[in-house]
Amino acid sequence: MLRKRTDAVPELPMGARLTVPVMAATGGSGRTTVARLLGAGLASSGSTVVLDLGPRLSSPWPALLDEQKTGGLAALPPDQPLTRSAVQQACVVQHGRAVGGSNAGGATWHLLSDGQEWHTRPLNLPEDPAAWYQLAAIGGWQAVVADTVHPLAHDLLAARCAGKIGRTRGWYDLPFAVPVLCAAATAQGMRCLQQAVMVLHAEGLPLRRTVVALVATGDGRLPVAVRAGATMLASRTAAVVQVPHDPHVHAHSLAATRLRSCTRQAGAQLAGAVLTAAHTAWGRPLPGAPHPAPVAPVRLPAPAVAIAAALEAPAPLRAPAP
Repeated sequence: MLRKRTDAVPELPMGARLTVPVMAATGGSGRTTVARLLGAGLASSGSTVVLDLGPRLSSPWPALLDEQKTGGLAALPPDQPLTRSAVQQACVVQHGRAVGGSNAGGATWHLLSDGQEWHTRPLNLPEDPAAWYQLAAIGGWQAVVADTVHPLAHDLLAARCAGKIGRTRGWYDLPFAVPVLCAAATAQGMRCLQQAVMVLHAEGLPLRRTVVALVATGDGRLPVAVRAGATMLASRTAAVVQVPHDPHVHAHSLAATRLRSCTRQAGAQLAGAVLTAAHTAWGRPLPGAPHPAPVAPVRLPAPAVAIAAALEAPAPLRAPAP
């Protein structure tokens, strides 16, 4: 296990809000698995939500909404201010797992996804990370894990060529953001990850508060290229954590009810690495979260209209200096 500065998981203060965007340069990087592990791992430190940013028919998360029959994102009224209770009631409650595999000792966390029927009109979800931050602020969560879908390195290059602020930089600029970069623990996965890290460095984004998750695709020793790349990245990022191969995840996806103890331990290590990076950047305990400013007064797609209408705070939405 390659990691550093992963102390025991401390609790988040009531007024804090830690933002953890989970990103990847390519598909098949284990991004959703890592988001799930972070949701369960951070739940023991404070109230936690996982936000599903993916289109409904390409995301594995909506299947988890069926059991509890919650409305998900579609239940948030697009033309009315949102309330904390309305946002939380739209979520599915997930239960953390103790090391033995039961619910005993596991903390609960929330999931907010699009749970509509497959044939209904797709939601036009906002791309701006600030809109999702505002939604989390309304919900009152202390830890916000975002399962993103944009291609990390391509997004940065395309934004630079277009003279715009891309989604990756938008996530980095949010208050108290500790991004997690995922990659398959293969030679090709490592090459894609290293290229993405080079782009991040060229854009001046803070690698020192970035955590790397290497997701194994099988049992056994990691390839030489992965071990060498992990050693290099460990000196440039906040931490490098290996997520082991788990046949339960591969067989049942997010519906897996029993995970290997080493998988749950990797989730705890990921959460610890994220919290340690945040405390290294901003101090311990984590300062209180600023109130987000309203989204620019333009016609926004649902649920962004409701997200913007619910907020009145004038403070600018920028990350504190690490």
